[in-house]
Amino acid sequence: MSVYALKPKFQNLLRPLVRRLAQAGVTANQVTIAAALGSILVGLVAAFGFPLVRLFLLIPVWLFLRMALNAIDGMLAREFGQKSALGAYLNELGDVFSDIALVLPFLVIPAFHPADLWAFALVAVIVECAGLTGPLAGATRRYDGPLGKSDRAVALGAFGLWIGLGLAVAPWAGWLWRALIVLSLVTIGKRVSNGVAETR
Repeated sequence: MSVYALKPKFQNLLRPLVRRLAQAGVTANQVTIAAALGSILVGLVAAFGFPLVRLFLLIPVWLFLRMALNAIDGMLAREFGQKSALGAYLNELGDVFSDIALVLPFLVIPAFHPADLWAFALVAVIVECAGLTGPLAGATRRYDGPLGKSDRAVALGAFGLWIGLGLAVAPWAGWLWRALIVLSLVTIGKRVSNGVAETR
C-alpha cells in the first residue's frame, strides 16, 4: 500500500482548478519548474533560518502544495495536449532535485546523524532511477511502494512538523531515518522485481 494509490481521487479534486489554469494559458512545464524552485527555496529557508526551527513548518505545508503541483502538471500534460520530451525531463529531474532540497535541511538538526540523511537522499534518487528504468527494460514506469515519492513526502512532512513544533528529538530518532532507508531499499527491490516480471 502506498500513498500513490490515492492519486486518482486527489486528481479528481484538482480537475476544476486544472481546467481553469489551462484556460489561463498556464503550461505543465511552468508548473513543474515552479514546484522544483519552490522546493529549493523552502529547503534553503529552513536550513539557513536555523535555529529558528519554526521555519521547518514550511516543509509539510510546501510538500502538500508540491503534491498538488505534481498532480496538476501531469493533468495539464495528459488532458490538455501539453506532453513534450522536455516536460518528461523536467518532471523527473525536478522531483529528484526537490527531494534532495527537502531532505538536506535536516542536516542542521544536531540530533540527526549526517550520514543517515545523506544515505536517505541517495537511496531516494536510486528509488526513482529504479522506476525510470522500467521503460528501458520493456516494462512500464514503476511506481511501486512502500516508499515512493508520495510516501517520502509524508515522511519528510512529518519530520518537518516534528521539528517545526519544537518537539524534543530523542537520541533514537535517528533510527527513523534508518527505517526509511530500509523501506527505500525494499522499494528499489520491488520496482526491479516487478519490472522484470512485467517483461516476461
